[in-house]
Amino acid sequence: MSYQHTSLAGGRWFTMPLVEQLAHVGSEVGRILRWKEKNPQDCEKAFIRALELLDLTIQDPRWKGRRKELTRAREFLCDAMSGGNAYRSDLIDLDRYFYHYALASRIGR
Repeated sequence: MSYQHTSLAGGRWFTMPLVEQLAHVGSEVGRILRWKEKNPQDCEKAFIRALELLDLTIQDPRWKGRRKELTRAREFLCDAMSGGNAYRSDLIDLDRYFYHYALASRIGR
């Protein structure tokens, strides 16, 4: 598989705390939201990067007990990108959800 985040996929991702991992996912969700109307191609690229980071987080063996929550977040992101028909998900709510991880990550530094 070809990764956009090659250094992270190479092992660095698995050294980060969960809060920091989800903060990075949130950055991509924020980019999706910003580019949704302005530039659909950049929006799609940010979506792919967000999925990639979520998939890396789900694969992290440290979070085995949290996989249900992580896979649900991935499912909500996919739902939001496809119109929110299954769960009424939207990108604004997901951006708010991940924003708290970004705050917590900054406080922890």
